Amino acid sequence: MAENTLEREYVVPLRRAWLHVPHYNRTSKAIKTIKKFIAKHMKVEDRDPNKVKLDVYLNNDLWFRGRANPPSRVKVKARKEGDKVLVTFVEIPESVKFLKAKNERIHQKADKIADKVSKEPADEKAKASSEEEKKEEVEKEKSVAEHNMKEAEKDSKVQKHVTQVKEPKIQRMALKK
Repeated sequence: MAENTLEREYVVPLRRAWLHVPHYNRTSKAIKTIKKFIAKHMKVEDRDPNKVKLDVYLNNDLWFRGRANPPSRVKVKARKEGDKVLVTFVEIPESVKFLKAKNERIHQKADKIADKVSKEPADEKAKASSEEEKKEEVEKEKSVAEHNMKEAEKDSKVQKHVTQVKEPKIQRMALKK
């Protein structure tokens, strides 16, 4: 840690804050309360709650139960770097661990793809683009053919259900003349 970094753990009581608020505002009031509490205890300049940032996973966990049922207390870790304070979980729940791992994998894949694209020289990009265009044309032709086949199948199904107009049978001899 740097010398100007301060890290503390708190249990933030939320129930008193959201009890006297309409049901539809309770979770947002809980979030505001966390920010005020952290701004006060971490000695943020002017106790400005805008300088306190909640972790995305913490925010999602607070909102998970809906806007009317926030938790009554939250155990958080606050890290002050300069004049900004970042608030995260002390103990990360299993569901959040899973989501974090999933998002990290997605971002790693995106980073690998970006690295590969940036490493290719311009000539290879031109060759690859012409090859890609050829592949796209072939794929487009295949998809058009598949689409035509599906349309033909639909038409045949429709023809099965269309009744053909039959001339009424005339039973009396007088009507045939």
